[in-house]
Amino acid sequence: MSQQVAEPFEQYIDGEWTERTGEETFESTNPATGETLGEFHRGTDADVDRALAAADDAFEEWAALSYTDRAEYLWEIYNELKERHEELGEVVTKECGKEISEGKADVNEAWDMVEWAAADARRPHGDVVPSEIAGKDAYMRRKPRGVVGCITPWNFPVAIPFWHMAVSLVEGNTVVWKPAEQTPWCGQIIAEMFESTGIPDGVFNMVQGYGDAGEAIVEDERVATVLFTGSAEVGHEIAGKVGGEPGKLAACEMGGKNGIVVTSEADLDVAVHSAVMSSFKTTGQRCVSAERIIVHEDLYDEFKDRFVETAKNVSVGDPLNEETFMGPLIEDEHKEKVTGYNDLAHEEDVEVLVDRTELDSSEIPDGHEDGHWVGPFVYEADHEADLRVTKEEVFGPHVALMPYAGDIEKAVEIHNDTEYGLAGAIISEDYREINYFRDNAEIGLAYGNLPCIGAEIQLPFGGVKKSGNGYPSAREVIEAVTERTAWTLNNADGIEMAQGLSADILTDDD
Repeated sequence: MSQQVAEPFEQYIDGEWTERTGEETFESTNPATGETLGEFHRGTDADVDRALAAADDAFEEWAALSYTDRAEYLWEIYNELKERHEELGEVVTKECGKEISEGKADVNEAWDMVEWAAADARRPHGDVVPSEIAGKDAYMRRKPRGVVGCITPWNFPVAIPFWHMAVSLVEGNTVVWKPAEQTPWCGQIIAEMFESTGIPDGVFNMVQGYGDAGEAIVEDERVATVLFTGSAEVGHEIAGKVGGEPGKLAACEMGGKNGIVVTSEADLDVAVHSAVMSSFKTTGQRCVSAERIIVHEDLYDEFKDRFVETAKNVSVGDPLNEETFMGPLIEDEHKEKVTGYNDLAHEEDVEVLVDRTELDSSEIPDGHEDGHWVGPFVYEADHEADLRVTKEEVFGPHVALMPYAGDIEKAVEIHNDTEYGLAGAIISEDYREINYFRDNAEIGLAYGNLPCIGAEIQLPFGGVKKSGNGYPSAREVIEAVTERTAWTLNNADGIEMAQGLSADILTDDD
């Protein structure tokens, strides 16, 4: 744990570990074992106020630095993330429960994002635009917006904070960050990394806590931009609040009821592999996880047999064991939600094909009896039926197999029949089908002959419809954390206007 401050761990505000302003604490627990990993002070409104004041005060001086000077602080974090890859990957796995290769990948994605943001400091910023008038130059410049409030989820507790913060900081903004309450240990370590860089006081601030701390960040007038990744319900609430405040922006990436289309032209090996990865990796707790597999009737029976056989046998167990494919769910409350949807599937009278809701005791590793365990749940559903289980996001290993007849147009119609629009995949060897899906699927993230998970950090990550109103990552997040000014500069002796507008000054004497 921390070398700077003893438990209960404090907030990091204005360059120091703070004296607590409230008495409440909360614990980080290992979802696989129930073990307590650390105790943390719960942030109060006073903590948020102090963090925002520090960020606001630090903004002008930070924004006055060059891009490369700001990026230098991030290069130190980039190196530390790489040096501590194994250690931090294990921390991620212990705190959020995803299997160890995913824990390590989370850290790898973080340093990739930091590298992208820091390297962007030396790339061109702004655009030169041809003017209609030969004597004029037209161009665009960007400047930082101010204080950025970052609210991040538990399932990518190292990577996603750097999606938000790395670009924001390099662009000249200051940051107040609230990590997810389920993964405060990862937040503690990231704050320690920022402290070790010597970054100016107030530029980076962290407040640990629950939704009330996040709400205080969102509602404060000093926050110019809110970056949020999490549930659709919370994201829509944030977007609604921020949308009513002039000059304030929110970029929210939210959940999905994601689908995979398997056409009659699919390679079945690729289809089954992609579907299993998409549905059960991270125990279905990814915003891009697939909960609907839409399969052409010509391949359906064989696909179903193979997918079901794999789901019955996929390895669930200790996430620190490299032989494990699925770890636990994050917490008891979420287990209740997932098992509730499994029960609802039975009530809605679908054909249940795999039900590992309650794992056999022999599947649970010794010493892990207090973990939040659940296995795959697979059922067959009619895409025309009005079912809650095929419409609502579960965020767990809960998957509908949906046969269809007809062409790619029909498959995409079924795929789009959801309020969400985050991610989707098509499995086909026919490029025409892939191109149709590309042009007509209502999603922000698309995959061809691949699992419906992940995205390289240089690509924007976000969705459409109920799944998002922005892209809080990579290149696209620059739009949310900077203001763009369009400049026109006259280099001629006189004034000439575009669109044929007269520049003559007429008086009564004329």
